[in-house]
Amino acid sequence: MKVERTIFLLLAGFFVIVSTAYGLLTWIEPVGTAGLALCAGLALLIWFYLSQTARRVGMRPEDRENAEVQEGAGEQGHFSPWSWWPICLGASAAVSVLGLAIGFWILFIGAGLALISLVGWVFEYSRGDHAH
Repeated sequence: MKVERTIFLLLAGFFVIVSTAYGLLTWIEPVGTAGLALCAGLALLIWFYLSQTARRVGMRPEDRENAEVQEGAGEQGHFSPWSWWPICLGASAAVSVLGLAIGFWILFIGAGLALISLVGWVFEYSRGDHAH
């Protein structure tokens, strides 16, 4: 993850420089400056996550010069191929955004549906056929 960390640290520095220059050149319009500063913060958050993950996981085959292709083979994690809950959560998010656009009361319906979908997704493997 050495390359990824370096890329995001350089991006954060770039956004700090651009945000400062934009703020000095267009002092009347602060929204762009804030947006660029938030981009720098996002790049720093991703850099921090990658740094902590690299410290916990250690060197990957991609980080070593003498690594073989087959070292990266095998299971990469656990994924839910039969899960319908992400679709339900996405539909709930769509209802929530629709509530922001049309009527604020619809937002509460979308939030309730999102809470049900999130609980269903989290506890999907706690019961039923796929219980662990």
